[in-house]
Amino acid sequence: MRGISHMPSYVVMQPTTLCNLDCRYCYLPFRAEDRRMPVEVAQAVAADVNRWAALGRFSVVWHGGEPMAAGREHLGALMAPFSADVEHHVQTNATLIDDRWCDFFAERQIRVSVSVDGPPERNGDRVDRAGRAGYPKIMKGISALKRHGLPFAALCVVTDPKAGQAAGLYHFFVDLGCDVLGINIEEKEGVNDRENSYRSADVRAFWQELTEVWRKAPQIHLREIEWTLRYVQAVLDGQEGELLPRQLDPIPTVGHDGSVLLLSPELAGFTAPGYGDFSSGNVLHAPLSRLLTDPLGTPWVAEFVQGVEACRSRCPYFGFCGGGHAANRFFEHGRFDGTETEHCRNSKISLLEGVLDHARRA
Repeated sequence: MRGISHMPSYVVMQPTTLCNLDCRYCYLPFRAEDRRMPVEVAQAVAADVNRWAALGRFSVVWHGGEPMAAGREHLGALMAPFSADVEHHVQTNATLIDDRWCDFFAERQIRVSVSVDGPPERNGDRVDRAGRAGYPKIMKGISALKRHGLPFAALCVVTDPKAGQAAGLYHFFVDLGCDVLGINIEEKEGVNDRENSYRSADVRAFWQELTEVWRKAPQIHLREIEWTLRYVQAVLDGQEGELLPRQLDPIPTVGHDGSVLLLSPELAGFTAPGYGDFSSGNVLHAPLSRLLTDPLGTPWVAEFVQGVEACRSRCPYFGFCGGGHAANRFFEHGRFDGTETEHCRNSKISLLEGVLDHARRA
């Protein structure tokens, strides 16, 4: 895996910066402001996306803020320029979901992923601006999805990864009824400057326990564990070099104003000395496909690739993670050419070692 592809597999769209919650670990800088994406931005993006979708599977991920805070009418208008070949995904806190939103999702065959951190006692950081718990409204929204027979994924932030936490968490999500679960160990990025350094033994024990409980009853897809097992099997088969893509996916994020950021949605809305606003251009001024033809022309992206190559040369886990994520490097190191981050240790190294610890004990 070398360099960055000119062809993405999906595009992230920010229909609004506004979120009706104020989660304490959130990285977004403008979540109290309703900066909405004009329809002209969606039209500009769709001109390329529709062409790509005609060639094969292609997704647009609507990710805020809270995408539903843009309202059904406006979100529908933003989706309208995209062809029927495009798959739409919405990452939501679910607090606004009702019967009408469920009809909206069903009519457009939108795949829904809900952000929820487990049972009530594990959702203490998910609050509104008055400090009120978001959990009751989240569960009400999930109930609406289930009542309408709409499948949904779940995304869980873990703020205390250690032994004794994973089994109950897994059983909660099985009972919740999601079909896919993603686990994010809390990350220090954006406006969230909370410490994310944990004892590696604790994090490994968390991943080991999660692997064990899932292997006993694999009733839902578990994103991180299944990916790790695919990697381990590829290593055993001598095919680990075939698992990662030949080039990094550019993962273009189109901000509310049409600005395009590569590799890391978490950089949207930020500026820094020496880096500017991190954008590679704006779809209102140039086609998205043109902005992707020379990704290394954006200086910070070239710096990030240097960091990836440094990881390749010195890290034994490179084949598993492919060099980490740009936003984690910047928000932890202040640069993009650094190597190991706390995110690497928590969600890559300890993940792999925890799965292997389970295998050794099995």
